[in-house]
Formats: sequence, C-alpha cells, structure tokens
Amino acid sequence: MKSTSAQKPAAAVLGPVSPARRARSVKRILLVDDDPTVRDSLNDVLTGEGYSVIPAENGAAALELAARQPVDLALLDLNMPVKNGWDTFQQLTLDHPLIPVIIVTARPNQLFTALGAGAGALLEKPMDVPVLLRTMEKLLAESAEKNLARLAGRETEFHYQSALSDSQPRNPSSQEHAP
Repeated sequence: MKSTSAQKPAAAVLGPVSPARRARSVKRILLVDDDPTVRDSLNDVLTGEGYSVIPAENGAAALELAARQPVDLALLDLNMPVKNGWDTFQQLTLDHPLIPVIIVTARPNQLFTALGAGAGALLEKPMDVPVLLRTMEKLLAESAEKNLARLAGRETEFHYQSALSDSQPRNPSSQEHAP
C-alpha cells in the first residue's frame, strides 16, 4: 500500500460508503499476506468498505479457510512462507475455480505469469487503494463464465496496476489477454 506518515481511513479518502454498497450482500474476501501490517491495513480498509474479511497469514492457512467457508474473491501475496503464492493460486483455482484472484505483490516481473495463470488482476505494491477497490468491484461483478474463461486462457479483461513511484502514481491500465 502507498505509505504515508499518517494513513487516512478509507472513508476519508474515498468518501462515505454508498447506500447501494451497504444494501448489497456482504462479499467475503480471503486476504492472504504474511505481513501483519499489510494484512491489518487492508483488513481495516475492506471492512470499512463493507466487506467481510477472512485473513490468512500464509497459503496453507488460506487453502484451509477456503475449504471451510465460502469466499467471493481472494487477495493473494506471492512471497510467503509455508506455501508460496503461486502454489496457493494453483491449488485455490483448482479447488475453487469460480473465486477470482487478485495477485498483490512486491515481487517484480510477474505480469506475464499472472496473465498466463488466469489471475483476475495483478496489483504491485505499494498499491493505490482506490484502484484496488475498483478492481475488486469489477471482478466481483463478473460472471462465472468470464472467470472460467480467464482460467482457461481465453481472451478476457485483465487488470494491472504497476507499483507507484514515490510521488507520481501511474494510471492503471486494463489490458486484453489474448491466448
């Protein structure tokens, strides 16, 4: 996440939660990151936005949690102990192919791997929280067929946000994924 000396609450940055967002069914987000600071910060932002967050500190814990309870979307770090992010992604999408996955990582050069694997999005750390929230909303609104098509390597929209520079955020770009 973009670091600032004083993190503002999501509502201060994004405005109040809309009545439409409050009225929708609560979406369950599997948040997988071994860094407790990142996990706690994202948990605060997402719960403030009305999501139910299921935190996991590594891939093995994430797979256990996904097997025990429904998940609508996963936010997945790559550099983790016990079970790394790509191994977790592979097993999660095998067991639960309808769960869209956003890869959130500081690891460089993951764009083509994420495209080829069928991830819904790749957001590089530090990330722009409003971009994360918009990407989540887009993926949560997608049909099951579109998510399955992505995993099968068919052409579908892919969301990519490169890491932000110190003071100049880059505009996010959506890219078409062609097999």
